[in-house]
Amino acid sequence: MTHTRRHRLAFGLAAGALGLASTAALAQEKEIVIGAQCDRTGPTQIVGTVICPAYHHYMALVNKRGGVEGYKIRVVEIDHEYKVPPAIEAHERFKKEGAIMTSAFGTPQLLALLKKFEEDKMPVTSPGIGSSAAADGKKFPWVFPIAATYWSQAGGAVQFAKDRLGGNLKGKKIAYMFFDNPAGREPIPVIEDLAKSEGFQLRTFGVPSPGIEMAAQVLDVTSRFKPDFVIAHLFGRAPAVAIKELKGKGFPLSRVVGLVWAGAEADIIAAGGFGAAEGYNTIQYAGVGDNYKVIKEIKDLLKSEGKSLGKEFESTVTFNRGVYQGAVHVAAIANAIKAKNGGKPNGEDLRKGFESVAALDPTLDGLAPPLKLSAEDHEGGGWVQVWSVKGGKFVKTTDWFQGFRAAVQKHVAEENKK
Repeated sequence: MTHTRRHRLAFGLAAGALGLASTAALAQEKEIVIGAQCDRTGPTQIVGTVICPAYHHYMALVNKRGGVEGYKIRVVEIDHEYKVPPAIEAHERFKKEGAIMTSAFGTPQLLALLKKFEEDKMPVTSPGIGSSAAADGKKFPWVFPIAATYWSQAGGAVQFAKDRLGGNLKGKKIAYMFFDNPAGREPIPVIEDLAKSEGFQLRTFGVPSPGIEMAAQVLDVTSRFKPDFVIAHLFGRAPAVAIKELKGKGFPLSRVVGLVWAGAEADIIAAGGFGAAEGYNTIQYAGVGDNYKVIKEIKDLLKSEGKSLGKEFESTVTFNRGVYQGAVHVAAIANAIKAKNGGKPNGEDLRKGFESVAALDPTLDGLAPPLKLSAEDHEGGGWVQVWSVKGGKFVKTTDWFQGFRAAVQKHVAEENKK
């Protein structure tokens, strides 16, 4: 080979390498990275093995549609097994990968990382977990609950009980059965406040972990207190045990409402099936079932790629929450990109993008509440629906509503003054 030919070949290889490098750099420039914490193998895997795949499915659909304002989404997931140290390590990994936001999983993990999110200017979403006080965007600028907090769920549950009991709670009795940990106890101040203002008698019944033995509490509820309504805030295996115990003691399940972690298909099946749980009511922050255009699109995409539908599709309650969360993320990212005239956003841009979310992917078609985030309200209104077990399936019992919104907001303000 002549010197000239060798020179040309070397130049060509170098140019090709530069071209590949430029292409890779361009691809990274047109990519938004999100860090997703999950639990697929730990104690809350019954949620993680559904909500996390659902989130990935939705982002795959978004990328198939062309991405967000010309940017593709790359999700970096880490299974922290519901442990705090791996969650902290995951945050550092996400930063190295270039993530500009995080999807949290678990209240202990979120609380352990609050300072890091603030220091690193990285927005984090926490639907269904964390502190209700984080609804205040001025106090918690980097945390976005993006769904009804425990306080808003409690307000919704009391409102539902009031409606079911004829529109007046004066002189009525309500029992609050809760998993005896910080999350389970969190709604108590709101319910106590409403007991005073609405004139009902409240008694609380703590269920110790792991919540698989509550015969004594249920006997106390049904035989001694004899409430007009029961609000259940239980997790894991406990909701199914409560349904079976209450029914076994003859208490009508139509006068029971569970908060969001006590109302998935798995809870009903573990309680003996939909026939056994007839009448049971659940608070939800996302729609239930698969009769939504976005769910059909996700299934069609998987089928077109020759993939089978996984077991995650069997739990529509949890699956739809993952889709909903993804849709809020996409709306915030779109807002941030538009605000930069097509430029790539950073964490600060994305925080502002979240604070201007007022509309989501229209194909969710009722799956999502009428969410409206702002710099002051990172919860988005505290909207809930009630779905009930009827005729062997979940049936929507109410439209979206806000339960005792003024009382909930008062508690948020008071808590953040401390």
